Amino acid sequence: MADVKPIPDGYPRVSPYLAVDGAAAAIAFYREVFGATERMRMPGPNDTIGHAELQLGDSVIMLADESPEMGHRGPKSIGGSPVGLSVYVEDVDAVFAKALAAGATPDREVQDQFYGDRTGSFLDPFGHKWHVNTHVEDVSPDEMSRRATEMMPSE
Repeated sequence: MADVKPIPDGYPRVSPYLAVDGAAAAIAFYREVFGATERMRMPGPNDTIGHAELQLGDSVIMLADESPEMGHRGPKSIGGSPVGLSVYVEDVDAVFAKALAAGATPDREVQDQFYGDRTGSFLDPFGHKWHVNTHVEDVSPDEMSRRATEMMPSE
């Protein structure tokens, strides 16, 4: 019997697993907006997706249609989610615009941040929050601290 790797090849240590009301539509959205590629899809009951995996750069996003009987419900079913996904992209402005055109709702408009990233966030049509970022400036820890202090309101 061959040795089995505890962490299989092609899987990062942490992968988000999204519960989605409309997994097939979500896969199409993530393909269009982020350029994700579908690694695999397993059918579920009643024409649902039981499990799917998307490749996004060196990351894997797993998702499936909601399955309330198993406690697997998406953010729209439970009134939102405290979790957001952060993705570095080549052109944050273009990706943000593409997401809105594909049905996302803006959360925070794209703007330069004190820590050297240009960042914005949106809610996808399925209720998941995405933070999209492009690194635009290398900022030293001292400069980052100075900028953060400068941003804080004085009393």
